[in-house]
Amino acid sequence: MRARTAPVRHRPSAARRALADHRHTAARRALAVAAALVLAVVTAVWSGQPSSASGESAAVEPLGVPFLPSPDPLHVTIGSMVAVSMTVDKDVTIRLSDGSTRTTTRYTFTKLKIRSHMNVVQRASGHTVTIDVPGEGSLGGYDSAGKAETTTMWGNITNVCVRVLVKICGVQGLLDFFGSLIPLTAGAEDFTGDIYAIRTVDDHAALDSTDNPVHLPGTITVTTP
Repeated sequence: MRARTAPVRHRPSAARRALADHRHTAARRALAVAAALVLAVVTAVWSGQPSSASGESAAVEPLGVPFLPSPDPLHVTIGSMVAVSMTVDKDVTIRLSDGSTRTTTRYTFTKLKIRSHMNVVQRASGHTVTIDVPGEGSLGGYDSAGKAETTTMWGNITNVCVRVLVKICGVQGLLDFFGSLIPLTAGAEDFTGDIYAIRTVDDHAALDSTDNPVHLPGTITVTTP
């Protein structure tokens, strides 16, 4: 009679265990990336939906950014500027980060040229953010291929001055009126506005483009009480 021997069990080698661990880690990372992408898509889609909490029937305009603007607007002042090919769309409804909506004005430029001193201040609960550009700067313009960039601003202009022989202020109503009819290119001074969002993009940029549509040499300061 032959003696029975126990079956030989082969234990996985260290290399196989390492490969299995690697595949498990890769799967977890892929799942995390997929979840992040789904969250980003849901956020982008949801930002364009009308607010059910506000009870307003106006459609909410997607801002084309991965976040929603704060209900505390940016207080923007510009000493001297030039707006290139500006158009105006009134009564545009946007969604804010607290879920509320605002009906405001959308200003679209090919280029916003800052000639002197731009100051942006946002005061929210617990902090104040200040962006100060003491000299010249620009938002938008033309890229290295000669294609127009786009700057969009959502908010309300509370004062702007123009010079026609003499300095005339408080002409923001005329600016809105004519800008809603034809593209305007004009210089202005003492600009003041409460702005919810500013976006500058190069819609025609190639994948290898290194053009930067934002040129605001200055400082950013965050202060708390």
